Amino acid sequence: MVTIAFAGGGTGGHIYPGLAVAGALRGRFPCRIFWIGANTGMDRAIVEEAGVEFYGIPAGKLRRYFSLRNFIDIFRVFLGYFAARKILKREKPALLFSKGGFVSVPPCAAASRLGISVFTHESDYSPGLATRINLRFASRVFTAFPDTVNFLSPAYRSKASCVGNPVRPDFKEADAAKGRAFLGLDQNARILLVLGGSLGAVRLNTLVRESLPALKKWYVVVHQTGPHAEWDIPPDDSYKPYPFIHGEMPHVIAAAELVLCRSGAGTVFECASLAKPMILLPLSGSGTRGDQVENAKCLEKAGAAVILKSAANSSGALSAEDVAEAVGRLAEDGEKRRTMANAASSFAPMDGAAVIAGALSDEMSKYPAGVKEGAGKT
Repeated sequence: MVTIAFAGGGTGGHIYPGLAVAGALRGRFPCRIFWIGANTGMDRAIVEEAGVEFYGIPAGKLRRYFSLRNFIDIFRVFLGYFAARKILKREKPALLFSKGGFVSVPPCAAASRLGISVFTHESDYSPGLATRINLRFASRVFTAFPDTVNFLSPAYRSKASCVGNPVRPDFKEADAAKGRAFLGLDQNARILLVLGGSLGAVRLNTLVRESLPALKKWYVVVHQTGPHAEWDIPPDDSYKPYPFIHGEMPHVIAAAELVLCRSGAGTVFECASLAKPMILLPLSGSGTRGDQVENAKCLEKAGAAVILKSAANSSGALSAEDVAEAVGRLAEDGEKRRTMANAASSFAPMDGAAVIAGALSDEMSKYPAGVKEGAGKT
């Protein structure tokens, strides 16, 4: 049976799309898949829950700015390289698919060194540092946004193609009725879903806390707070907080009338796949490279979302009133929501998981049957 390695992690946005590709691959032909991810954090729990073998390696964060932690993390990157190389030599995959994140760099480098073909996917509008490094090792590069290809140097554009962002197969079977049943709501309840990503979002949580009385005028607020949030607002008929929504998430999104969220690529493509209008609060500032701002602007330009902006504060700082005003404006404008929903559904027309799985299958067909279980060097 052919063995294929996957790499990536750090956040759900790097893991869930990869698992979608793994599921699509398994639907095409029998194969063994294992995942190389960070030996700390959420990677192992999410991957193993999906029934995929997991191997953890040391992971160092890649930063574009000066930090004393860079000296420690560069050591972890080297450790990660040798750990990944050991795993790949032992398991002998025919190829490696990288979903990005800083933990993907050592496996991609090790695979290339061992003669194992590397395919990689970039979810965000512009390529991150990990993807820019992985380009040196990759035979094929997939992107979620069409414009992303233009950010690549000419030497790499010929092997890049836009395929959309892989979305879990569960989203194809999303059922609003199941989402309402999970939430304990009847079919007439109007739902505002608040998502801060798999790790939550402190600023978004604070704004929801402060604007909650106003939001309840229009909606039942379903709020994924993040697993580590200190949350003391009790649930009631109009407010339903959850640290994390996993298997039921497709159904919950399907049940929502409107989504207020960050603009990580995984989140916005999942919402777009279910034609949901979005109010976006992109992560910005010194702790980010601005990828969420770029994603949000692309969604807003397409008409699928609006970016949450300050209306009255000259400093640009958002207030609870800004949140309530943005939500209320859309809550009272059904035609605008329908227009945004149509734009969202047309924003993500491609089944990224199926397209990438097809490309990986084509790569497998190049190898003789006896070589498929380990195409790399020993």
